[in-house]
Amino acid sequence: MQSFTPRTRLATVSALTALGAASLGTATAADPALNGEWAPFTRCPVDAPAMLAADGFEKTPQCVVSTSAGGSVKLGDTTVVTGKTNLQIGIVQNADGTSSVVAPPGGALVAEPATVPGGLLGLMCPSAIPVITGLCESLENSSLNKITATMESVGAPYDFNQTAGVLTDMPIVALPVRIHLENPLLGSKCYIGTAANPIVLLPENRNYPAFDMTFFQGDGTLDPAGEMSRINLTGATQNDSTFAVPAATGCGLNIGLINAAVNAKTGLPSPSGNNSLTLNDTQTHLTGLNAPGTAAPRAGEVLARHWHSAVR
Repeated sequence: MQSFTPRTRLATVSALTALGAASLGTATAADPALNGEWAPFTRCPVDAPAMLAADGFEKTPQCVVSTSAGGSVKLGDTTVVTGKTNLQIGIVQNADGTSSVVAPPGGALVAEPATVPGGLLGLMCPSAIPVITGLCESLENSSLNKITATMESVGAPYDFNQTAGVLTDMPIVALPVRIHLENPLLGSKCYIGTAANPIVLLPENRNYPAFDMTFFQGDGTLDPAGEMSRINLTGATQNDSTFAVPAATGCGLNIGLINAAVNAKTGLPSPSGNNSLTLNDTQTHLTGLNAPGTAAPRAGEVLARHWHSAVR
């Protein structure tokens, strides 16, 4: 059996730390601040070609945002408490009752990183793999132990059901995601799920949300006679326990060994029924033109112009 000396452990940790430090961290532009009733819709893709082309008759453009202050996600044998999530999409409602989803350029979902309980020690230790055992020994009482998990969009959402947003136990939207595991020892490409094999979430309301509706001018100013309306669905707990979770990939300098250790300890891949997502106190808002036909054939352009007029 392969031995793993203290010097070898130190060299391995140093190399992996350098790899992680070189690859972590990217700058992102801040979302704009919007006036009044437009305020939640900071990432609505109003300038996307499909939204701009909506004429107001055959195709009607809308913006949707859904946020949650926190919740939890169970992947295989690991449960992580999640932070804030923000889902934003554009919707083109078709005259035949169907709809298509338009994702913002940076992806539909933005989520706060969540700390994985136990860090790397909890995620892959103990292990029967000698190299991993050596790493586990090196991680005890180490600042390198902390690991975060961030949910990211991979591809546009689909199958949006506006009616399901006001009901219970009906999938509201299909959301393909992956989980980014970040720690210097894991490198920058450690994911659970990929673009080709994503986790597909189908969140449903578990209780009826509170409903109200507001009307406003194009720049976001409240006005009962305004040309814009906003539907507000608040206070629902959303859940999905139907999704399957693939194995982790791309983890660490010795990718095969660390992938194997993470998957063995976490119980991945994990079939449908063994995983769950819960989003607490969701706040969902949908906005669009009150009478899109009056803006035809340029309803999409009018919606975009109103959104831009609300940017502060």
